[in-house]
Amino acid sequence: MTYRFSRIFIAAWLATSLLAIADEQSCRGTARECEQEIRQMVGGRRFLGATIGVEKKKGLVVQSVAPNGPAARAGLQEGDRLIACNLKSLIDASPREFKQILADARQTGMLRIIVGRPGGYKTIVTRLEPYTKEQIEKIISAHLSQNHTTSAGAHR
Repeated sequence: MTYRFSRIFIAAWLATSLLAIADEQSCRGTARECEQEIRQMVGGRRFLGATIGVEKKKGLVVQSVAPNGPAARAGLQEGDRLIACNLKSLIDASPREFKQILADARQTGMLRIIVGRPGGYKTIVTRLEPYTKEQIEKIISAHLSQNHTTSAGAHR
């Protein structure tokens, strides 16, 4: 039986994560304030393009991979178990520790991830990439439509 303890955003899948966070916390800002905050939060950041979660007895596991993102192009797959990243063990790591490894890699953006799959281990080498304008607009649109239904179209 699989237990999902937490979800973190790592990439283009940020829109999904923002919606999950919004479900847990009510959005109290105006649509314009939220748009500005999201742009500031995402602007200049890089993403991997994968959602990582925790599964009981398996540790950190890839829950989803964004199509055409850096993770997908490098061969990361849904269900991959994260063993190590940039020479740091992830066997007993939390999502927060993995997020810190990603933050530590912000200078070069380079990631060397060892994953466990049925049949063995695989090394994935990829680079974090900046969000595109289209991705940012999609994240904002999803948040506004979910949390600002009366003013979602009036944010511009």
